[in-house]
Amino acid sequence: MKVSEYHKKGLKNFAEEKPEGYEILGSAKEGAHRVEIYILEEDGKIKDAKFSSSKRCKKLMAIADFVTEKIKGQSLNSINVSDEEILKFFEEEKEKDKMLNRLNIVKKTFS
Repeated sequence: MKVSEYHKKGLKNFAEEKPEGYEILGSAKEGAHRVEIYILEEDGKIKDAKFSSSKRCKKLMAIADFVTEKIKGQSLNSINVSDEEILKFFEEEKEKDKMLNRLNIVKKTFS
């Protein structure tokens, strides 16, 4: 899928700021790009996840949205996101190096 198509379908997990009742999982910044992930935890698992980010990078926003979908239901102590799975989902994007970079920024919020 192309990032532009993903955006047309709508970002499901974008939040302008930390939603009430959520805790910050982590934040990351690299150059002009920043992302923060918020979670609702229940019994050691991620019940729900939202993110906020700089709005100038559509790639970062799409990847962050997709990753927040992927981490829902996962154990808080062992969040697992497959680079291959995420990059394969966005395989129609030409700039693979930028996609991997944005994914790595999002993954920094887990550590």
